[in-house]
Amino acid sequence: MAAAEKQPVTVDWAGPLNGALSGLLTWADRRFPLMSLWREHLAEYYAPKNFNFWYYFGSLAMFVLVLQIVTGIFLTMHYKPDAAQAFASVEYIMREVPYGWLIRYLHSTGASFFFIVVYLHMFRGLMYGSYREPRELVWIFGMVIYLCLMAEAFFGYLLPWGQMSYWGAQVIVNLFDAVPVIGPDLALWIRGDYVVSDATLNRFFAFHVVAIPLALLGLVAAHIMALHEVGSNNPDGVEIKRRKDPQTGRPLDGIPFHPYYTVKDTLGVVVFLIVFSVIAFFMPEFGGYFLEYNNFIPADPLKTPPHIAPVWYFTPYYSILRACTEDFMIFLALGVAAYVVLIWRTARDGRVKFAAAAVGAVLIFFMKGPDALVVDPKVWGVALMGVATLIYFLLPWLDRSPVKSMRYKGALTRTALALFVIVFFVLGYLGTLSVTEGRTLIAQICTFAYFAFFLLMPWYSRMEKTRPEPDRVTWGAH
Repeated sequence: MAAAEKQPVTVDWAGPLNGALSGLLTWADRRFPLMSLWREHLAEYYAPKNFNFWYYFGSLAMFVLVLQIVTGIFLTMHYKPDAAQAFASVEYIMREVPYGWLIRYLHSTGASFFFIVVYLHMFRGLMYGSYREPRELVWIFGMVIYLCLMAEAFFGYLLPWGQMSYWGAQVIVNLFDAVPVIGPDLALWIRGDYVVSDATLNRFFAFHVVAIPLALLGLVAAHIMALHEVGSNNPDGVEIKRRKDPQTGRPLDGIPFHPYYTVKDTLGVVVFLIVFSVIAFFMPEFGGYFLEYNNFIPADPLKTPPHIAPVWYFTPYYSILRACTEDFMIFLALGVAAYVVLIWRTARDGRVKFAAAAVGAVLIFFMKGPDALVVDPKVWGVALMGVATLIYFLLPWLDRSPVKSMRYKGALTRTALALFVIVFFVLGYLGTLSVTEGRTLIAQICTFAYFAFFLLMPWYSRMEKTRPEPDRVTWGAH
């Protein structure tokens, strides 16, 4: 009897749980790759062991996306996408629906926090070279997500049907009218009418609630799959897959994402929720930056607000748009000419030289050529605003530094990134203010600095002195 008691008891583990639930998981796994997905993307996905504070924001972006979808579902239960009833339905949600005020403020605050988290996530990519080989496709998916997020915010901005929503949408849609050839038809298609009206509201509601969220979910899935295929970057820029344990084949500098980083990210979510809750409960308007005060007034097509400005996360690009004046075109043409000369003097391939010269000549011709052929500064402003968002896609090929991480780059790149961040904040702040001559001049200087960060990167990233990257991830302070 004693000998029988000493025999070990074995448990047949078929998954995270045993018993009946384990059998159910086994049944499901034979019909759907449930456990293989769990292992591939969580339990056996090895991430670098030196993740720091900046690696919270990817998971926080996913958390806010879920929050926005859930709160959005509850809002659509009571919202009426009708020009005559939209504003009243929002007021009804705020005043009559149980906890409707909370759902609305969670959604509106979540929109701003979504951009805060995404901007910090992008900044981490800029710091540690997360766009570099072999993660170019991860970066591209991320930038498409960013563009979809901007579209989602733009379409949702009109739905409260307040004064700033109405006139902000009117101004932004009119920008598309400036696009040569297709502009008027494009603006008409976006509005669904010749003015912002009930048709526009219904169209924007469909995009905001159905089309863009579906695209976002698919892009997020593609972003994560591409990331897990090549592996996560880290603050040192070391590829952990290059050094593996010969016995197990596991990266020596990696640890399983679950449970280590799921626990770490849970802590990040808790801290995030504390800050988020303080804003949502005590200052949901955030001084007019998250919810403009004019948006608490019903839309009036016959009364224009004294100052129309987009929400804060669009204002850097809005400042670039407003910086394009008649006088600015002279300096813009000189800047194009100087950039062509720089390429001509440094490029080795003759085809690159002649292509740069041809493109530069065409741009200068339409900027300051014959009056009959000169393109209006407003059109150039729209073009620069578009290029300002799309130029991020080129980062994997603009950065020529021999190292990925800012830890090992030189003073030139560090200074350039610091100036870029300052310029981005200045442009964002100027975009919330009314236009004056002095503010326009500052915005024009900052516009040049914004594009210089990207367009000069192939030179300053290659010419500076860098420190060699370590063979293994490091733990020391940097």
